[in-house]
Amino acid sequence: MSAVRPKKRRVSRYNAIIEKIFFAHWKKGSKQFEFERSEIEEWADKLKIAVPDNVGDVLYSFRMRKSLPDSIRATEGRGLQWHIRLAGRGRYRFKLARENRIVPRPELVTIKVPDATPELIGSYALDDEQALLAIVRYNRLIDIFLGLTTYSLQNHLRTTVAGFGQIEIDELYVGIDTNGCHYVIPVQAKGGTDQISVVQTEQDIAMCGEKFPGVKCRAISVQFMAGDIVALFELTLENDEVKVVDERHYKLVPAEELDEKAIRGYRKY
Repeated sequence: MSAVRPKKRRVSRYNAIIEKIFFAHWKKGSKQFEFERSEIEEWADKLKIAVPDNVGDVLYSFRMRKSLPDSIRATEGRGLQWHIRLAGRGRYRFKLARENRIVPRPELVTIKVPDATPELIGSYALDDEQALLAIVRYNRLIDIFLGLTTYSLQNHLRTTVAGFGQIEIDELYVGIDTNGCHYVIPVQAKGGTDQISVVQTEQDIAMCGEKFPGVKCRAISVQFMAGDIVALFELTLENDEVKVVDERHYKLVPAEELDEKAIRGYRKY
């Protein structure tokens, strides 16, 4: 099933606004500092820039989709990068942390799976993220990847988490294993050129700990790759850093394209 490509976004004004906010607070040697959401509109007015229809998209774009402007990145230092984190209601925090970009490994084998996606879904999916979540759901890729029986509990879940404020989870699953152990599985979906967000993984795991105490959390990220391949990652936190527990690549194909020899070969992976 072909990926649905997102519309181009106007980001130049976003760069101008975030640069002003950053350098209004940053001082040489700073490792972190906070700022208010209201500063977006304040700087837009000062720069005579039309305020974006969705003010929050300015910060969301840098937190989840794209790199910060070069002028800000020049202050990071080797092996470090600035993250924009939630710091409460209407507040955000720039924090300098170790660089940690999670991208699919091209050398991994691609596992073919019979495509169970209804064709009607492909006709009406509005964007990459929506299409990706639907593909994962209809083809039970979470079950295949984790070896669990899982169920989609809610998508685009908005809730509040202590220390983060309001967050949104792309889709939330619950699962059960052969021993009857329960799991809560937050899923973040990235399509097109979007990068897997370390910040989003941190807040997803924090939400699970707060809202589902005692239930094991298995945080998942899914991403479209070239050739309509879907990459799945299981992520965890280790020493305040997001680490990859496992990674698999799947390609959805018609049943007649399945290769019996390849299917037998998958047993070794």
